[in-house]
Amino acid sequence: MLKLDHKRKGVVHEDGKGMHLIHLLLISATSLDENKSGSAIETLSELFQNASLTGDSVQRVAAYFADGLVARLLTHESPFYDMITKQPSPEEEFFAFTEFYKVSPYYQFAHFTVNQAIMEKYELEEEENSRNKALHVIDFDVSYGFQWPSLIQSLADKATSGARISLRITGYGKNLVELQETEARLVSFAKGFKNFEFEFQGLLRGSKLINLRRKKNEIIVVNLVFYLNTLSSPLEVFETLKYVHSLKPSIVVLVEQEGSRCTRNFLSRFIESLHYFAATFDSLDDCLPLDSAERLSIEKNHLGKEIKKIMNYDKDEMNCPKYESMETWKGKMEGSGFEGAKLSSKCLMQAKLLLKIRSHCSPIQFDGENSGFNVFERDEGNAISLGWQDRCLVTASSWYCV
Repeated sequence: MLKLDHKRKGVVHEDGKGMHLIHLLLISATSLDENKSGSAIETLSELFQNASLTGDSVQRVAAYFADGLVARLLTHESPFYDMITKQPSPEEEFFAFTEFYKVSPYYQFAHFTVNQAIMEKYELEEEENSRNKALHVIDFDVSYGFQWPSLIQSLADKATSGARISLRITGYGKNLVELQETEARLVSFAKGFKNFEFEFQGLLRGSKLINLRRKKNEIIVVNLVFYLNTLSSPLEVFETLKYVHSLKPSIVVLVEQEGSRCTRNFLSRFIESLHYFAATFDSLDDCLPLDSAERLSIEKNHLGKEIKKIMNYDKDEMNCPKYESMETWKGKMEGSGFEGAKLSSKCLMQAKLLLKIRSHCSPIQFDGENSGFNVFERDEGNAISLGWQDRCLVTASSWYCV
């Protein structure tokens, strides 16, 4: 059941137009699942008359799901299919991601929480061996590199003229241009700190890290933030985790979206995805005004892009994200020779502080209550999740080899 809060501005009452749109989406999805294309087209026609990219959160999310459903009706040869599934340009993607990063706690929660865990592991090993002044992060999806300035800052604050600190990031990316831009961004940032050495090595995704140059007294960290869900099969996940284990890292940090949206059953995947993205779109009411151009960019070129990809999982199985629950990822990690590490109270306090800073309209909840953004511990303190109302969005955890 979608959680629609009557107290929040812009969210449609359960007995109003919002619930009617949800009803139409479910009818359309069911018709498609039963290969009743005529019925689906009829319902989608009504849906497009009521959905809107500039309406309330339910109207907006309905518009993107409707596009995804239409794409399922069409063949790849159809010009309308290309029009509906048109990918944003790299510049549009970067702008949308940057704006989402700035206004929502979604990605910042993920990055700051695991960076705190990395920092604590570094400090612990430094205490045990004062010669450990080098940190090597192997990031399996470095993307734009937005995760790392906060870690660079934290490490640089500890550096002195007599105790220089070095950070080396080996980052995997989807193309050379993005890797080069990420390297330039991080190198420029790191240059502003004294007694701090920074090195970046970019590798294309799928490349093997051959002859790992492990420096003396270097602490190895593996970063699996929003990465495992992009792998095409359970076997690939297993092989990746096996490889990670072989690197003998001091800590592995994992962040994934919550959900069970990898099922081959289209209707189940549709309903789960609708719940998840309805919550995400609704949360943007807390971050940006309704008529914001930045909001439209986030929803069109970041969230909407993902919705359409998930809706056409059957047509593009290799490139569709495989979202799982925390419990499922836990089983895969433990089955690959890892054991969960308890996240400290500092990680939780930092997440709470982030929400306090990032809250704009709605009250913040810290004990799992279903109003606005909330953070809460799970798995006996081995994981921390970010939620919106009663929907868990993202979960962070840390692991070590056994």
